[in-house]
Amino acid sequence: MRKFLIMGEGQGTTYQVIYYSRDSIVTKKQIDSIIDKIDSSLSLYRPYSLINRFNQSDSGLLVDDHFLTVLDKSLKTFHETGGLFDITVQPLVQAWGFGVKPILSLPDSDAVRSLKKCVGSENVQVVGRKVVKKKSCIQIDLNGIAQGYTVDLIAGFLEQHFLLNYMVELGGEIKVKGRKQPDNQKMTIGIETPGDDDFQRGIMQKVIAIDHGAITTSGNYRRYYESEGKKISHLIDPRTGYPVQNELISITVHAQDAMTADAFDNALMVMGLETAIQFVENRKELAAHFVFKSKDGLIHDTMSTRFYRLIK
Repeated sequence: MRKFLIMGEGQGTTYQVIYYSRDSIVTKKQIDSIIDKIDSSLSLYRPYSLINRFNQSDSGLLVDDHFLTVLDKSLKTFHETGGLFDITVQPLVQAWGFGVKPILSLPDSDAVRSLKKCVGSENVQVVGRKVVKKKSCIQIDLNGIAQGYTVDLIAGFLEQHFLLNYMVELGGEIKVKGRKQPDNQKMTIGIETPGDDDFQRGIMQKVIAIDHGAITTSGNYRRYYESEGKKISHLIDPRTGYPVQNELISITVHAQDAMTADAFDNALMVMGLETAIQFVENRKELAAHFVFKSKDGLIHDTMSTRFYRLIK
């Protein structure tokens, strides 16, 4: 039993696939093909993609299985989080400078109020294979869940080829099944925690060991910029229309699949620490690690009950 490693680039980031087998069964070309097909459906950076065609349409569009699967999960998560995970924030994401097009200035309160009229996943409906808009101005952004979906799809491809000991990582989103071979040790994953500044990358401070499930992270320090001395986070609160500002710095979520973990890590960041901890404790399919800044300005971390069991 040998270790095989495939590395590459996709979805604006890097990926690596590790699997254990007697022979090389899955190739880089096959992995790249999976990512390319998903991007043709879900990437805002591909002008011809289904998501861009949907956003440009007045009433909706016939879509493929990738689009329907991710949309279905997004709408379920929207309801489960009381609207905090909302893919229709795309106009606000663009306005705050985190979209595909560059911006000249930040939106004022009137602009935010106007754009909020085009936000709300209740305005998106699936009718057969068509995704319908109830308002023509509705636009969606699936970046908060698409990487997790891609990881799950690559993992599923490995399993179709009877590979049962693997780790798939794309842009820091990870799915694991089985163990390292031939020593049969659990897979180990380091959790990045920020440095002294809550918007800086830090060092690995926790290591978890798992043999199944997915790990994803959402954090303010991953994507932000500074404007007039303020740090603007890429995470938008759909309730206010403004970038999230609370004590949370990053959240790492463990779930059975990467799409679930990826969707919830964003919603939990919007909730704030106390609400997020309670939310995770009430759902046995989730575990989470939280990094936050306390009122005294110091950075701390805590975790849900089930996450403690993952720590090596």
